[in-house]
Amino acid sequence: MTPRMTLDTYEESERNALGDAMDVMVSAFDPAFGEAWTLPQLAGVMAMPGTWLTIARVDAAPLGFALVRSVLDECELLLLAVSPLWRGRGIGEALLNDALRTARLKGIRSMNLEVRASNIAIKLYEKLGFEYVHRRPGYYRGNDGQLHDALSFRLDMLG
Repeated sequence: MTPRMTLDTYEESERNALGDAMDVMVSAFDPAFGEAWTLPQLAGVMAMPGTWLTIARVDAAPLGFALVRSVLDECELLLLAVSPLWRGRGIGEALLNDALRTARLKGIRSMNLEVRASNIAIKLYEKLGFEYVHRRPGYYRGNDGQLHDALSFRLDMLG
């Protein structure tokens, strides 16, 4: 983990946290793939019960975030992003491990996620024990109209 990094978790919309997540979102998601969310989308999901947002920061500067939504004893990692200048320093792994820890504390038994088939983050998910479930052909549409397959992964958190 990066020295001086803090992880702050929010279970309700908080303007500064949403702004920090949007700052990371703009830099982290390649516009070609059309994966970045808008502020209204992010705020709308944060208004749903069982949702939490964790921001990684150094000296108040946002480095990355994880967004998770739970229903009963399952949850889904909706977004995980790290600013390009901070990639390769364990921030994504710290955010994902924190999301898993929080999920376990809430009694959640499994975490699901979907990711573009060409996304390098797949290596992180597999490293932390997520298992491939299935492929959704043409699930994502890039800003150029090109279709990209999505891969679904699941981690059972028994015990």
